[in-house]
Parts: sequence; C-alpha cells; structure tokens
Amino acid sequence: MNNTINNVVNRVPFLRTSREFPEEMHMLTVQINKSYLDIATAVNDRIIGIFATNAPAITGESWFVTSFRQRTFRKIFVFTTTTAIPHELDHFYASIPYFTRIWGEFTDGTNWYGIIGGSNVAIAGQISIYVDPININFLVGAGAPALTKGIIILEYMSQV
Repeated sequence: MNNTINNVVNRVPFLRTSREFPEEMHMLTVQINKSYLDIATAVNDRIIGIFATNAPAITGESWFVTSFRQRTFRKIFVFTTTTAIPHELDHFYASIPYFTRIWGEFTDGTNWYGIIGGSNVAIAGQISIYVDPININFLVGAGAPALTKGIIILEYMSQV
C-alpha cells in the first residue's frame, strides 16, 4: 500500500487546511510567497469547467503521453441538424497529437440521448459522430430518434 502512495503522480494539488504565519517580517514574506505558490499550483492543476461556444477553452488537464506535459483544449458546438459542422481546427488539425474526448448529447424534444463518438458506420437506433480534418460528421442509424437540438464537445491535446 505504501509503495502505491509513493508512486501516485498527483499528490500535489491538495492544499494544507491550516498554516501558522511567523511574526518576523522576513520569515512572513517567505511563508506568504510559498503559500501563494502552493495555491497557484493547486488551482492550475485542477480541471477548468469552462465550456465556450465561440473559442477554445483550456481544460486544465495535463497529459504525459510523451516525455513532456501536453495541455488540452475544449471546444463546444451546439447543433439542431445532423448536417456536418465545421470545427475550424483545420489550420492545425494535422498537429493535434490526440483528441482526448469526443462526446455529446441530444434531445428529440422529450428524451435525452448520448452521442456515440468514434464510429464511421451508422449504428441502428443511434446517432454517432466522427471528426475529419474539416468537419464533425454525423452518422444516423435506421430508427435513430429525430433530434431537435444537441451539443458536441471536442477536447484535444496541443503542443502549447
């Protein structure tokens, strides 16, 4: 058990719940600087819950697929038809090393359904999506609910 705890990657984004600050000015400055760094690091290592429709948002996630940290971005799309949606990532699509999540939901006006990401074949009773260099594409299987509106979320790694 102890070996598992020592090998955990994310022991850091947790803050101390109490701290006593010294009265001496120099030591107080040192402790305040350390406290600020601890808070900034913990806040920056959290997932950011911003979902914007007009611009990519930083997710706050860090991926270590390679030897260096890669950040992810999130972009959302609201839709009312299954017509292909331009994702506007085409200018750097080839440099995206991975999409980390492709997901969404839609409604037929009464019930809500999940969108299946990653299929290139229509599945009976389902609406699925896939991403090409220009668009988000829909595949509508026979018997799928007639959608009235929905949302798609793309999350992707960046070299930033």
